[in-house]
Amino acid sequence: MEIPPQREELDPGGDKAVGMTKTIDAGPANTVAETGWRARWPEWAGLAAGLWSLVYGILGLCWSLGWPGFPFGERDPSRELTLFAGAVPEIGGPIIAVLGLSGAVLAVAMARHGLPPAMRGPGVVFGWSCAVLLAVVIPDYRVLMMLAYLPIFLVGAPFGWPPVSYLDHLDWPTVNLMLLTFGGLLWLLAVVSYQRRSRLNCGNCGRGATTGAAWTTPASAARWGRWAVYVAVAVPVLYDLTRWAWALGWPLGLSQEMWEDGQREGMWLAGAILGLLGLAGAVLTHGLTHRWGEVFPRWMLGLAGKRVPIMLAVVPAGIVAVIVTSAGLMVVRQLIARGFSMDLWATVGPMALWPIWGVSLAAAALAYYLRRRGTCRRCGRG
Repeated sequence: MEIPPQREELDPGGDKAVGMTKTIDAGPANTVAETGWRARWPEWAGLAAGLWSLVYGILGLCWSLGWPGFPFGERDPSRELTLFAGAVPEIGGPIIAVLGLSGAVLAVAMARHGLPPAMRGPGVVFGWSCAVLLAVVIPDYRVLMMLAYLPIFLVGAPFGWPPVSYLDHLDWPTVNLMLLTFGGLLWLLAVVSYQRRSRLNCGNCGRGATTGAAWTTPASAARWGRWAVYVAVAVPVLYDLTRWAWALGWPLGLSQEMWEDGQREGMWLAGAILGLLGLAGAVLTHGLTHRWGEVFPRWMLGLAGKRVPIMLAVVPAGIVAVIVTSAGLMVVRQLIARGFSMDLWATVGPMALWPIWGVSLAAAALAYYLRRRGTCRRCGRG
């Protein structure tokens, strides 16, 4: 069915999607912010980032004083995956304490009173550095694996499968990586909010008094967002195909001995199920450019015909984009350090493309947001 174009009265800025395919339009008129605490995220994001930094800085101080629980270095059973395999609490603890406590002060200042002109540039650089390092650079693929395997364990638990305990793999170093990812996301919100307010733009939608850049219009976002979706779908499907091949008895990119060992341990079945989850994610990503990604389809009882909340699609896609980018960067680091063997290309080759997946998925989510954001309830701009 062809989707009717957006009506003139719902597009006060005059930015209508033209020349789109039948599966894409400029997006229905929505509001970018809802009432309640979600609409006030620019007010609490900096305080939340400051609180997180304070708590983690205190942990760093405790570790530097000899308290147990330092999650890096020799205390991490998978330290070979990290950037801090040789970290020790005597050095790492004080660094964490200084950065955490300094970040707490800076985040609260950004949220409450702003920064002096001379500190704005360094403050923004520090904020972005915290966001990128905490959410993308420091974590590794364990964050993705724990989140991806959680539904598998929940469904299989009543049947005693998989024959291992999920909690056995959820050790403190892995939980710490999840906490770092969470802190990085808080810093991302904090610095975006601060930059918007310092430019006198709306904290919720980011728009200012002047017309935004051409690439942010619904029509433009629909065009480049469609290509971002294509890439964000292709990369995980390539990974999924290798895992399904192993489960179906084809040792693609593996030696026969390695495939047989994995078959006995049930690895390929778990990989195939994980591949199904990846396929489901690819389908949902594809929905970012289709009508059913904006209006719940008929078969969803109780929701059929209702508009899909913008953030219901944007937030999960954004979080997954961050996590897969981090996991992919770890794989790339490992390949650089150890080299790449064509004999085992199927084991790590598709994962080395995950940073591309993460960036394209983030771009696809941004395009979806720009197409559908409509008029902001906070500032009234549209």
